[in-house]
Amino acid sequence: MKVFKLNEIKARELIPGGEVKFVHSDNLTLSFWTFRAGVILPEHNHPHEQILNVMEGTIEFTMEGKTKTLESPSAVVIPSNIKHSGKTLTDCKIVDVFYPKRDDFASLDKD
Repeated sequence: MKVFKLNEIKARELIPGGEVKFVHSDNLTLSFWTFRAGVILPEHNHPHEQILNVMEGTIEFTMEGKTKTLESPSAVVIPSNIKHSGKTLTDCKIVDVFYPKRDDFASLDKD
């Protein structure tokens, strides 16, 4: 059994104002984000299916041209290859689940 102690995982600032810690299995990636208010998450897409979980705070989230305000606790499913973006309206804690595993994120943990 592999146990991940989140307080021992190195946080990385991949987006200005946003730090993340990763947990990877053979098939999934979990991303534990902490964002300051006002952080812009630029529009992007990826081949991974994603579930965005707002654990604390409020984010303005846009997918396929539709914008909604997500408050904790809430979650949204983002199908693969769908453009999405966001802006944190408050300080936020967000947990993202990706399938399949994000090899691009996993490679960051090799250094």
